Amino acid sequence: MGVTKYVSEIQHVNHNIEIIYNYLSNFENLSKYLTDDILATLSEKVPQIKIENFESDSDSCRFTVGSFGNAEIRIVEREPYKTIKVESGGGLPIDLTFWIQLLPVEAYLTKMRLTLQTEMGMMVKMMVGNKLEQGINQLAETLARLPYK
Repeated sequence: MGVTKYVSEIQHVNHNIEIIYNYLSNFENLSKYLTDDILATLSEKVPQIKIENFESDSDSCRFTVGSFGNAEIRIVEREPYKTIKVESGGGLPIDLTFWIQLLPVEAYLTKMRLTLQTEMGMMVKMMVGNKLEQGINQLAETLARLPYK
């Protein structure tokens, strides 16, 4: 197995860094956006990864991934107003560590970059490697557009 790192393009978010951090560091906020319709759309784009049964609490998200079974991602480290570190668990065929990095630019402008580090076999990498590269940028763009409150 090899370790592969995917880094998103830097996104500019027109919100205060504290508001963004507080929102993203609580996974309960994700359940507002990851509805059954959105999960179905995601499954259409990446049919190999059908996500169902999504549920979350402040520190973790649990879901079913197609034939791989139950999976979980958990916030394992929070550095206030800078970094949120997330790790995978459960039945995923890859181990992943994910960072959301924030940097203030002005009072209501924040830079955000996502980094995904995965450990996966060559066969899995051939199946999903390109999708992960595209996905990390799409996720960064999506997070930048959320209506932070």
